[in-house]
Amino acid sequence: MAVYLPPGWPTGVHPPGSEEFERTAVAWLLDVVPPDYRLYGVLRRHPIALATLARRHLGACVEGARQGYRTARTELGGLLPVSGLDAVLAAYRSEGQRLVAAARAADLVEQALRGKEFTPPLHDAPGPPRPSDQPVPSGQPDPPPPIPSRQPATAGKQRQKPGAAGKQQTTPGKQQKQPARGKQRRPQAVS
Repeated sequence: MAVYLPPGWPTGVHPPGSEEFERTAVAWLLDVVPPDYRLYGVLRRHPIALATLARRHLGACVEGARQGYRTARTELGGLLPVSGLDAVLAAYRSEGQRLVAAARAADLVEQALRGKEFTPPLHDAPGPPRPSDQPVPSGQPDPPPPIPSRQPATAGKQRQKPGAAGKQQTTPGKQQKQPARGKQRRPQAVS
């Protein structure tokens, strides 16, 4: 029987359960963390500890790349020519994609070291995968269901202040002040 490896499984790491799985997982994990991690024998003796450190390290690197990308224009805008700034942003995008893939792979290796058995998803109909078919990283709760969008107020309808029936009308789209105390009422549309 062929072993299923989920999308994003790192190249060069043997499948979980194989004789070479832990050895190849440790070698790959040591390649994605800072070189000084190789100095700690405990990480080689306990691959799950190495996988946990690698996942956290890569997660921090992803966040650092995202923060750098968000602030590059303000931090470097006056110091670099436009072409240089564009090249820096391209480097952030490229490195960010690599880091996200490595973080996903480290998470999969950690799950496998913890004993998770991966199974292929069941597809009941051809076509692109639904959002609910996407794997959720370990330790993460299932994503919440989508929130239905609210329809904007119809043009021409006007709202009135609470408790001011027929007295004063306001323009559409303006928010009404709510009473500071007591039961709050929603504005009602005038028909």
